Amino acid sequence: MKENDVFSLPMELNDDLSFQTSQTAQTQPGLPQGPELVDLQQVTYFELARLMERASRRFSGLIRAELTKLRVDDIGPAQAMILLAIGDSELSVAELLDRGHYVGSNVSYYLKQLGDGDYIDRVASQRDKRSARIKLTEKGRQLRANLRDAAMTYERAVNRGDQDQRMLETAFQTLHQLELAWGSGPRYGV
Repeated sequence: MKENDVFSLPMELNDDLSFQTSQTAQTQPGLPQGPELVDLQQVTYFELARLMERASRRFSGLIRAELTKLRVDDIGPAQAMILLAIGDSELSVAELLDRGHYVGSNVSYYLKQLGDGDYIDRVASQRDKRSARIKLTEKGRQLRANLRDAAMTYERAVNRGDQDQRMLETAFQTLHQLELAWGSGPRYGV
């Protein structure tokens, strides 16, 4: 796939997406209806950014619901996302900031909550006592595993075959290119 091809979907995929989007809007309350439903042929980057923000909020709601099912009430979706970002690694705070879209002061607060809840261990660096390495505790690894299992359940419900997988990969590539472009724009005046 060429670099520019990421932004143009094959016509049959566009037709299928339009049909699926129309079908979804008709069957799910709360989704845009009528003129609010964006024609996929006329999607703008602004509309895409709005959709990503709404999808992110809905994903946070999904994580909140899973935390409730798991009877976890001492952390919220933002902290759970940090647990997922840490994974099996041992990271510095700077590395964690690079993995997500966090503001530094928020991460400090979230890490304090995760530490207080015994989800992470913070180990001071031997070279520089001001910096710390972060890793999940057993409790943190268990919650991460439970959240990943729940995510797989939702993924299986949405991803029904090869075409869905290709669409997911195309969406990921497109969003990654936008992330790079939007991230370098302010820096380089592009």
